[in-house]
Amino acid sequence: MPNVMIDGPEIDVETKRTLVKEITDALEKAYKLPREVYVVLIRENKPENVGVGGSLILDRIK
Repeated sequence: MPNVMIDGPEIDVETKRTLVKEITDALEKAYKLPREVYVVLIRENKPENVGVGGSLILDRIK
């Protein structure tokens, strides 16, 4: 079964629903397997837990 892992910022539940549906639609189109076989895992990261270019995202958005 194909798995997709998404690491990103915190988002609201409605956005997660849309994201999971659209990713599943794309997987179904590409793999031509029933949508029930796909797993989409969303991991949310707070800005103080992610660094880019040597600084925390939290510090970059201030």
